[in-house]
Amino acid sequence: MTHSDENGFWLYDLRVETVLDGRTPVCRHIEGESFQVVGESLIFDQGQKVSMYALAAVLPLLPAKQRETNPHDWMSTDAEIACPDPHCGGRFRILRTQKRWFTHAETTGLPDDRATPYWQKESK
Repeated sequence: MTHSDENGFWLYDLRVETVLDGRTPVCRHIEGESFQVVGESLIFDQGQKVSMYALAAVLPLLPAKQRETNPHDWMSTDAEIACPDPHCGGRFRILRTQKRWFTHAETTGLPDDRATPYWQKESK
C-alpha cells in the first residue's frame, strides 16, 4: 500500500536549537543546546536543558511548524522564536529536518478507527 492509498498525513521532524547571535541572555540559554520533535515527542540529548518558561513560548508553535504550509506563510519563512522575557536575548531556531508519514489509524483515539499506535511500532 502506498501513502496515497492510506488515510494519513506528513509531519516534519524538527530541530529546535538555542541561538544568541551575540545577544545577552537573562534566562538560562546556552548557544547550541537543542532538542528534537519527532511526531508528538520532544527528545533531548543527555545533558541538554531548556528553561520551562522559555519552552512554554515555543511549544504552541511546534505543531504548526510540523505541518505543510504555504511557502509565503510566516510559519514557513520565520524560524526564530524569542524568549518571552522582554529583556532576554535568547531565541529558539526551529528547523524542519525530515518528513515522516503517519496514518490516521496509528494516531487516532477513535475506537472504531484504531490500529497499533505509531510509537509502539517504532520500538519493535
